[in-house]
Amino acid sequence: MKVLPKEINNNYRGRKIALYFFYLFTIITIVRSLIHMFAPDGGAQSIATIPLDTFSIEGASVVILIFSLWGLSQLIMGIFYAIVSWRYKSLIPLMYLFIFVEYVLRLVLGILKPIETIGTAPGAIINYIFPPLAIILFLLSINFRKPSL
Repeated sequence: MKVLPKEINNNYRGRKIALYFFYLFTIITIVRSLIHMFAPDGGAQSIATIPLDTFSIEGASVVILIFSLWGLSQLIMGIFYAIVSWRYKSLIPLMYLFIFVEYVLRLVLGILKPIETIGTAPGAIINYIFPPLAIILFLLSINFRKPSL
């Protein structure tokens, strides 16, 4: 199976563009995670435009902590993507499915549990771009060519 290879190795057989986008996505994930972890507001107000200055100090602190913890989980995924990029490229199609599921569920959760912001956060836009992009890159990451004999 192309999504779950019988042997996990560094043999990537998909299109190069999907490989390069995976590298880019890995870098974006790691950088974004570090911003959420180390920005004074976790990126909640400065990036996501959540009006923390209208919250109580305690309420703002909770939001900042949650953003920092989110950054930690993003860092773990980013490190996992980096390991796949470096040593286990045969898993890249599976990673694109994970990316697709993550961003579709972000959209769903944003609809089910909306929050008040004072602007449009970059993540809100990306949540609409990444699901179709992930599917396209997933398809490009699978080798449709028959092996030559």
